[in-house]
Amino acid sequence: MSHYSIDDLLYLMARLRDPESGCPWDIKQDYASIAPSTLEEAYEVVDAIEKQDFVHLKEELGDLLFQVIFYSQLGKEEQRFDFAGVVSDLVAKLIRRHPHVFPQGTLDSRVDNRHTLPTDVKARWEEIKQQERAAKGAQGLLADVPLNLPSLSRAAKLQKRAASVGFDWDDVYGPIAKVREELLEVEAELDSGDQQALEEELGDLLFAVVNIARYQKIDPEQALRRANHKFEQRFHYIEKNTPKPLCETSIDEMNLLWDEAKRI
Repeated sequence: MSHYSIDDLLYLMARLRDPESGCPWDIKQDYASIAPSTLEEAYEVVDAIEKQDFVHLKEELGDLLFQVIFYSQLGKEEQRFDFAGVVSDLVAKLIRRHPHVFPQGTLDSRVDNRHTLPTDVKARWEEIKQQERAAKGAQGLLADVPLNLPSLSRAAKLQKRAASVGFDWDDVYGPIAKVREELLEVEAELDSGDQQALEEELGDLLFAVVNIARYQKIDPEQALRRANHKFEQRFHYIEKNTPKPLCETSIDEMNLLWDEAKRI
């Protein structure tokens, strides 16, 4: 089996985009058209990690890397940027963000001792990121939180960003009380018939639940994915073990099987 390099991948990408001899599908793509594939490939990487499917993780990482290569080729064609520039900017940013590892701001510089406290590292990290956001012209602390993040992840990021300047609960029992409050408001809207108000209250409830997860350093997106997986497994147990079609199975029968699945 041949062993290819990153240069080979860049060459392959250029060939795929060649207007005369390239692939018709690749030629007609642009940034927006491949963005959904980028999200899909990122989720497939996460899925392989969560399943501990390390056999396929290598392949999924390659698919995700190809997305970066594709964007870089588009940038090169438009004389905006190229892959070498992407790598160079990334290395420079990581050096800048890790002064506790690269004290002179160069790739070769080293720290003489390892007595930097983790809290100091975190504070410095946040300070540097705020400087970078200001340099980009971001207006406000929350301005550059990506809109296209999954809503649970974006809620956690918004909350974390606000907490970085002290806008946070004293302890986890604050958001727990908020969940109880929001749940009461959801219940109050159930009988109102105002669907828009109910949706707003449900959103507030979900946002409050995310705050509990963030406070406990739990990724809410990952927690919900695992809950989805657990539900699928238990529901599949019902499907597999009911002697009748599901539409003919009573709720009591399904609940009995559900309880059995929980014990497995």
